[in-house]
Amino acid sequence: MRCCYLDAMELVQKYEKSDIFLTMTCNPAWKEIQCNLKYHEKPQDRPDLLARVFRAKFEMLKYELLNRQIFGEVAACVYVIEFQKRGFPHAHLLLILKPQFKLLNPDSYDKVVCAELPDRLQYPHLYSLVVKHMIHGPCGDMDKSCPCMKDGSCKNQYPKIFCPHTTHGEDSYPYYRRRDDGKKAKVRRFTLDNRWVVPYNPYLLALFDCHMNVEICSTIKLVKYLYKYVFKGHDLVSFRIMTDDSGTDTDEIKEFQKGRYISPQEAFWRIYEFRLNEMTPSVYTLQVHLPNQQLVSFPKNSDLLQLLARVDFSKTMLTEFFKMNATNATAENLKCFLSKILSPMIMGDIIFHNYLP
Repeated sequence: MRCCYLDAMELVQKYEKSDIFLTMTCNPAWKEIQCNLKYHEKPQDRPDLLARVFRAKFEMLKYELLNRQIFGEVAACVYVIEFQKRGFPHAHLLLILKPQFKLLNPDSYDKVVCAELPDRLQYPHLYSLVVKHMIHGPCGDMDKSCPCMKDGSCKNQYPKIFCPHTTHGEDSYPYYRRRDDGKKAKVRRFTLDNRWVVPYNPYLLALFDCHMNVEICSTIKLVKYLYKYVFKGHDLVSFRIMTDDSGTDTDEIKEFQKGRYISPQEAFWRIYEFRLNEMTPSVYTLQVHLPNQQLVSFPKNSDLLQLLARVDFSKTMLTEFFKMNATNATAENLKCFLSKILSPMIMGDIIFHNYLP
């Protein structure tokens, strides 16, 4: 994941900061899941079904973003599939748009993201989806046991403040338009207003019927946080081993254990060999070596004389990269020189963009 993070930073260096951060979460009430459950079965009883349906939905989302270009033409895209503690898969996706499609002002933000309750009479279906999927909490004084509570307040800073117009946020997401227009919804016994709405895109929410959080990356200071959040790694679980012998002293430090948590849905995702992360365009890591001192690998039972006679070990990805830049007209036009790609370096390797055709 650290290597993926550094590779993603190379995309930022070439294509500038991300423009849109999108989170999609599996909805166990999707009809594709409910129609295939047997009598008395619950969605969590069919992790194979959850994995396959979510993957199909996520491929549809990628088609909408990359092929139909609903937000504009995409220059680079990074996504990671994660699994919540209860096992449902969700995806984090970062989009970098091409310069002519960049979101540069609050007016353009309002065309992509909405953080208000829609009109209940004019858009009844969208209103029901927002109330079902895009309302935070309630937390705070309404429910102090809510998972988002930390030190007596919501760590996600809900409820937000009313805001008549969208404005830039300082070192954060924008302050989206949340007008005090009297629109309210009853959620879990409490009446909530626009201050509790999670930012969403109306088209994607209506299309996929699931939690679909869409945020605008309005400042460059968000970049490191977002990419580190996306590539934070797998889930962990802490546990302690209890002994039956109560007479002996307990060493809590030695008995504390931390292990990787793999839900059934993640297990099936890996069995089906679905991708857990992807980066477009690709970034290759080329091993750096001195002339004729490259790393050579071969089976331990190989005949070295036959191996040397049959295989040309003089060619490596690094030497062929230099050769391509020196002889290929397309590579020359890309102007990818060594001075440009020397940073960052990790463990003796240099990260290169996949510029070769």
